[in-house]
This record gives sequence, structure tokens and C-alpha cells, in this order.
Amino acid sequence: MSLALTQLTLSHFRSHKAARLRTDARPVAIHGPNGAGKTNILEAVSLLSPGRGLRRASAAEMALRPEALGWKVTATLTAAGRPHEIETWSETGAARQVRIDSKPASQMALGRIARILWLIPAMDRLWIEGPDGRRRFLDRMALSFVPAHAEAALAYERAMRERNRLLRDRVRDAAWYGALEAQMAEAGHQLHQNRCAALGLLAAAQDQAETAFPAAELDLVQTEGEMPDSAEDLREALAESRFRDLAAGRTLVGPHRADLYAVYAAKGAPARDCSTGEQKALLVSLILANARALSAQLGTPPILLLDEVAAHLDARRRAALYDEICGFGAQAWMTGTGPELFSELGERAQMLHVTETDGVSHVAAE
Repeated sequence: MSLALTQLTLSHFRSHKAARLRTDARPVAIHGPNGAGKTNILEAVSLLSPGRGLRRASAAEMALRPEALGWKVTATLTAAGRPHEIETWSETGAARQVRIDSKPASQMALGRIARILWLIPAMDRLWIEGPDGRRRFLDRMALSFVPAHAEAALAYERAMRERNRLLRDRVRDAAWYGALEAQMAEAGHQLHQNRCAALGLLAAAQDQAETAFPAAELDLVQTEGEMPDSAEDLREALAESRFRDLAAGRTLVGPHRADLYAVYAAKGAPARDCSTGEQKALLVSLILANARALSAQLGTPPILLLDEVAAHLDARRRAALYDEICGFGAQAWMTGTGPELFSELGERAQMLHVTETDGVSHVAAE
């Protein structure tokens, strides 16, 4: 049974004062000039999953104008044959709220209904910049397989912030550290296990795929030392590292020191040394592998958000991408500057045209 977004309403969200979109389970091709508000639609869809969305923006940044009273995104999502009404919104100065089927819910609950993956231009430099972005990329994939991954990440980050505060304040009393390190050890071990499991699922999906995109060999490495094998080992490593951490003023052991290392398999070349086009192709390949693995695990593919992806592919790879998306039945929301970028899709997709007037976006179905 397909996962599909069939209705999306935006109110004072980014450049969209009021937009109401009706779609079916086919891919959605959104075209229009740069700055018209295409990516804003994808960002609204990304908020139907846990987290801060594809731009990692604050709730306040999503309002149409600073003086607006807030914004709201409303959607109808069909999952496992059942429609769900999802609302997420923020009032001025307030945190984002979520309601599912008319009942207040946490963001974590969104992950149990919809699995949403995305690829945006900001990720094009993933392989050549710092490890933070690669960890987030891997964690989004792990979250797609294990919705509880977000809870483990939050628990780990919260405990580590408190431990780092103690380190900066030069606190040396072991009693202050023990409880925090126990929390970090349990959550951190779960984080590491989820990441490793995600890499295993991605590797299997790549091995079994017939695709025009290059396979990537992935490995989880530590920027310093090794990741302990168990929660108890991690707790002991944190305790043993206190004096070193005091000198540094921060925690130097744990899954926050991990990095995702990728190799272009056919060439045996590290992803960071590949051409821009090859790096992009590897990213597309991993998103597709993630989607195939989820489809095998859940019986339905995730929703894909692919921002400006067609512009970076030649006609052959573009057609191959569309064939793969349609082949496993994913509803992919894709953006591009012109309709010609989606010509290979034909009637397999629904088209939306976005224009902008006086800073306000307008959306029309074609």
C-alpha cells in the first residue's frame, strides 16, 4: 500500500500566504523560476516527519513575514491504507506544535506514520565538508528505519550538554558525572547500533539493485580512537576520559565523534576525491538505496523530496532516476526551473507551476 500525500494546505508559510494542493500517489513535479517558492513546498512536506525540516530552520523563520501571527501546514497522508490528518504550526514566539487526527502529538509520533527522505542542493558538499553534516545525513537514514532513533539522539545530546557544562566549570567531583555518563552510555550505544544497522540495510539494498547510479561503500569511523562495543564499555570510557575532557572543555569520546566515510565502489576512490558530478550521483544512489530498503522493510516506499535534482543530471541519468522512482512506486516531490526537466516522466507525474508576485507565491496545477 503506497504512502502518499494527497492534500497539502499552507497558511502564511514562508512565501506562501495561502496554498491548497491536491495530489495523488504519482510523483509531483514542481517547476518555476528561482525564488518563486518551490523549495518552500518541499520544506512544508518535510515537516510531516520528526525534526526541524530540510532547512533545519527555527519555527520563527518559517513565517511569511516577521509581523505574521504564525504559520500552519495541514496535510492528509495516506499510510497503510488509512488516511491521517496532520497539522503542524507555530504561533509567534512559540515552539512548533503537532496534531495527528485531531489529537495533540509529539514530533516523534510523525515518524511512525510517514517516512520522508530528502536531497537538497545544500547537501552537494556533504563529502568535502566537516563530519557534522555527514552524521546528520546518516542519522536521517537511521531515523527512517528506527523512529525511536530521534529519542536516543535527544537523550544523548541532552546528557552530553550537561556533562560539557560540568567540564567547562572545572567540576571534578565524580558523583556529578556518574548519572550523566550512564545516560550517555545507554543512549550513545543505541545511536551507534542504529547507525550500523542502517549501513547494513543500505549495503544490502545497493547489492540487490539494478541501477544507473554508482554504488557507495560506506563505513562508520571515529575521528579519534574507537567506539566502545557496549553501553558499559562506553560508560567506562567516558569515566576514564574525564581528565582529558576537563583539559579540552568538552567530551572527546562517543558517537558524536563519528564520521561517515564513503568510497565510489567502481573506482575505489574516496567520495571526497570524486568529481562534483560523481559526488552528486553517489548521493542520489544512497537516497534511492534508502528508499528501496524501506520499501522492503515496510512494504511501501517513503516519500522523497528531491530539490533541483534534475538540473544536475544528464538526460540519461535523469530518465533512469524517474524510472526507478516510478518502478518502486514512490511519491517523489521534485523541483526544477522548467517543465522540460520532467519531460521523461510524461503522464507518470502530476505537474505544479509556481510563480511569485510581490514576495508571495502562487501555485497552479497543470
